[in-house]
Amino acid sequence: MADAALVEIFRRDRTVVGVALAIITAVTWTYLLWLSHEMASTSMGGNMPMSGMQGMDSMAAPAIRPWSLSDFAFVFVMWTIMMVGMMTPSAAPMILIYANVGRQAMQQGRPFPAVGWFTAGYLLAWTGFSLLATVSQWALTRAAMLTPGMQTASGLIGGLLLIAAGIYQWTPVKDICLKHCQSPLIFIQRHGGFRRDIAGSLSMGLRHGLYCVGCCWALMLLLFVGGVMNVLWIAALAMLVLIEKVGSSGRIFSRAVGVVLLLAGVWTILQ
Repeated sequence: MADAALVEIFRRDRTVVGVALAIITAVTWTYLLWLSHEMASTSMGGNMPMSGMQGMDSMAAPAIRPWSLSDFAFVFVMWTIMMVGMMTPSAAPMILIYANVGRQAMQQGRPFPAVGWFTAGYLLAWTGFSLLATVSQWALTRAAMLTPGMQTASGLIGGLLLIAAGIYQWTPVKDICLKHCQSPLIFIQRHGGFRRDIAGSLSMGLRHGLYCVGCCWALMLLLFVGGVMNVLWIAALAMLVLIEKVGSSGRIFSRAVGVVLLLAGVWTILQ
């Protein structure tokens, strides 16, 4: 009786994990929508309710004041939440595979660490990217190269970012990273299968996350082109990444996107 109940619980874990990922995604996107609205209100003369957000408008505007430590921390948190919201949907297949394999291992009496450890490793990779993105935003702001909407003030820089992202879509590094992201089973086999200790599970999640960073970092930098808090632009890039990683013709799609980005970059520079 107890064994049957336990098996039933294990069968439900895929649904539980899926719902948890959906909730995480919904919460992060709700935060992004709220933050975008608050920033728009501030730019029109409204007031930010949180002291940590009062400097956001001046951080985006050129050379108004230097960033404080709290400004840096706020932007870092903003980027981290944004990356979680954008990348969790495309990571869901791999996380669900881990949950399924973990359930089978549990039934055989050889349990894996909780799926949260693997997911934490994956998100740790994007947290590292968020730190680099925050430093980049700080540098662009310090050089007066960002508008109040947190996008590049120079058409030349924006065009070069588009061209660089377009070229990267055709590189062998992009191919390798995208292949690991598109084919979770291949990733598992090439890295010796899932680990049965917490450190190993965390490390494997981190490794998978690094492949995804390698696949998508250039696309994420395009947030500086369309606006770091432009929710429609964020959603468009997130959908692009999802199609690229989950779609059956991801490589063809990826190269087609590269051509579009190249043309858009040239057009932006000429304008």
